[in-house]
Amino acid sequence: MSRIGKKPVPIPSGVTANVEGQTVKMKGPKGALQFVVPNEVTVKMDAGAIKLDPRNETKRARSMWGTSRTLVNNLVTGVTKGFERKLEITGVGFRAAVQGKNLQLQLGYSHDVVYPIPEGIAIVTPRPVEIIITGIDKQKVGQVAAEIRDFRPPEPYKGKGVKYAGEFIFRKEGKKK
Repeated sequence: MSRIGKKPVPIPSGVTANVEGQTVKMKGPKGALQFVVPNEVTVKMDAGAIKLDPRNETKRARSMWGTSRTLVNNLVTGVTKGFERKLEITGVGFRAAVQGKNLQLQLGYSHDVVYPIPEGIAIVTPRPVEIIITGIDKQKVGQVAAEIRDFRPPEPYKGKGVKYAGEFIFRKEGKKK
């Protein structure tokens, strides 16, 4: 049994929720989001909360039950608070700057890496070695952070590259003389 799926998703004040068939729509102070719940899970509104239940007792239905509940909860969090991901850049001469609708990255290549900022995502660089990605869609924020990190993932010898804030980089010892 899913322990997380049993809990109904509470809808805070200031957020309007709408369930039409398998589609859950949320509208709040930060924007509007929607999610289509898989067919293995039933969704219904009751008493200021959204309740999800599996249609049958198959393994897939039970696994999608908890997943769907978490994704609906992410809609509520997104339209109220939003999501944020921080990246740190380590390395001599490595830096980032936002120029218009593009993120300009200098990561030790012969050319600058230009990353166009997607719709619905805000990127700020308070310091040249720090990137903060914010948005209301958790999946999109995480995807953008992963794409930026992929331009130069941290290497294990000196730790140079783009890493998530708080990420531990397993360091290796260099060769000995």
